[in-house]
Amino acid sequence: MENNIHHELPKVFENFSREFTVCAPGRINLIGEHTDYNNGFVLPTAIDKTIKLHFAANSSPYRCNIYSKTYNTSFSFDLRQVARSTHQWENYILGVISEIQKRGLYPEGFDCIIESDLPVGAGISSSAALECGIAFGLNELFNLDLSREAIAELSRDAEHNYVGTKCGIMDQFASVLSKEGHLMLLDCQSLETVYVPAEFQDHKILLLNTMVSHSLATSEYNTRRQECEAAVTAINKKYPEVNSLRDVDLKRLQEMRTAFSHVEYKRAHFVISENNRVLEAVEAVKQGNLQKFGLLMYDSHSGLRDQYEVSCPELDFLVDFSAGFDAVKGARMMGGGFGGCTINLIQNHAVEEFVQLASEAYERRFKKSPEAIIVSPQKGTYIKK
Repeated sequence: MENNIHHELPKVFENFSREFTVCAPGRINLIGEHTDYNNGFVLPTAIDKTIKLHFAANSSPYRCNIYSKTYNTSFSFDLRQVARSTHQWENYILGVISEIQKRGLYPEGFDCIIESDLPVGAGISSSAALECGIAFGLNELFNLDLSREAIAELSRDAEHNYVGTKCGIMDQFASVLSKEGHLMLLDCQSLETVYVPAEFQDHKILLLNTMVSHSLATSEYNTRRQECEAAVTAINKKYPEVNSLRDVDLKRLQEMRTAFSHVEYKRAHFVISENNRVLEAVEAVKQGNLQKFGLLMYDSHSGLRDQYEVSCPELDFLVDFSAGFDAVKGARMMGGGFGGCTINLIQNHAVEEFVQLASEAYERRFKKSPEAIIVSPQKGTYIKK
């Protein structure tokens, strides 16, 4: 597909008058990494950092124009000829349009200007926010009557079919369905959601961005998924009721150990253990036991580093550094891995000192500064008129 890339606001936007703005938030995940595509449990929430998408219908039946302020670039396309682009960021948008059309719904021509305060590649899911924001806006603009759940699911399908990342449902669900001041315990098998008050007392959630960018579309992410599926296939031969790692406990995994490779065993062991950690973490939050919650975060990181092997030296360094700092209750890598952020649960009074010391140590080691981002649990995607 030919796209017209511009380096200034295209003429087509000169008379742009937005009808409304969609605010699509990024998300954090407190615990439960790489469990979503294994039908497991996760504990995410949307955050107070968003992508803003300004929408207007343009009276054309088929012509659509998109401009990204962040990248100072634009493209146009025809709704009768939606096809994959060679520019990856465009596929998040085109994929959503394609999935909406597959469902027998037909938006008409529209213009959209996008601006973002979500750092790309930080593991706070700017891609899911973009997908969900586009779907949410078109739903409003053309009265498509899509539920929030349907918006999350079609956005996930767009990522599978257009971007090529076989992600789970967590990012999209958190971006659209979060509730302010709450964490979301999401069962990725049934999609049942329990909202847990985010009672962190005198603690803040601090992200430290390693400034090492990761791309989830890389082969490693899809490889992990294949390794987990290989373990399930082997177990399913003896136990036909097993359809995902959600249906397996550590005892059965141990019993079947010789049926798959050592690598597949490690991957499956991590996922099953991580599911258990999520459920324990929810109880710890409910009881106000932040000490235990923090230890579960550290355990999660160890598993991601040693069993799932998706960490990197920069992430490990920041997590190890936090472990020597009493005011940090827990820390771990967050997101797909190989870069992005660590997430830290830290006492309010110590944030400034910790950020300074961690930054100095990190800079000495890696010759770059981490970015500190304080976030709080917010509501999912919403419209600002």
